[in-house]
Amino acid sequence: MQIYTKRIYDPPSDSDGQRILIDRIWPRGLSREKARLDYWARDCAPSTELRKWYHHDPDKWEEFRKRYFAELNAAPQALETLRPYLQGKVTLLFASRETSLNNATALKQYLQQNPL
Repeated sequence: MQIYTKRIYDPPSDSDGQRILIDRIWPRGLSREKARLDYWARDCAPSTELRKWYHHDPDKWEEFRKRYFAELNAAPQALETLRPYLQGKVTLLFASRETSLNNATALKQYLQQNPL
């Protein structure tokens, strides 16, 4: 399995493979048709409390990852919903303007360390 990350506002591409949105809230100003999602994994996204705490502060990245991974470990049923989509090429989508320290990047790291 190949996992990539991409901003949901970037144009969809045939090379994206399975397109999975990893956000609890729908991206502002984007229609479902334009998003071209295969799955919206909102239950695999960080909790609202964790997202608000992190607020894309680079100094909090490592602690965010630890807390997010703990949330994922506590929700195996949410991760199980991803299993059918994690074959071949997968693109985890995020809405944040932060392109490297975001929840999709963290989930990619988690899945690479803990394959389903």
